[in-house]
Amino acid sequence: MPRRKAAVKREILPDPLYGSDKLAKFINVVMRRGKKSLAEAIVYDALTEAMKRLHKGKKDASDEGESGSGRAGGSVVKAKPASKEGLDILDKALNNVRPTVEVKSRRVGGATYQVPIEVAIDRGIALAMRWVVKAASDRSEKTMVLRLAAEIMEAHEGRGTAVKMRDDMHRMAKANQAFAHYRW
Repeated sequence: MPRRKAAVKREILPDPLYGSDKLAKFINVVMRRGKKSLAEAIVYDALTEAMKRLHKGKKDASDEGESGSGRAGGSVVKAKPASKEGLDILDKALNNVRPTVEVKSRRVGGATYQVPIEVAIDRGIALAMRWVVKAASDRSEKTMVLRLAAEIMEAHEGRGTAVKMRDDMHRMAKANQAFAHYRW
């Protein structure tokens, strides 16, 4: 943390396909060794795969509810354009993973306390992105596209490793609530 003045927040260009700043940031988090085009391909394919899985889940649920609807063949559910829907899935997944409180170490009179503090929205989304990518890379699927799609879908549904990381952080903040008066 700088002692003199806060670092200038850089503006990033929106991603080329969807035009979203948040998705461009997510692509930058996925990127390794400066290979941005590879990271873009991974994220776009993962969002497409997540949309397929979401539609498959909706289609299976609707088939059970309306057996014998009179239509020939399976109808594909299309409520929104694909581009908007992929962003909605990612937004909901990141909001489900985003923490609201975290703990920070504060040194007071020779002792170090874990003090719970509220998380700013930008930091919370950055943490959520990092956790989703880390949880995806730790999964056992064959390709990163499938890993990322599976982790995004689990986060979208409110479960998975990234959501567990958020719950652990909230649990730690709750356990150290007694030191909240050291916040400044």
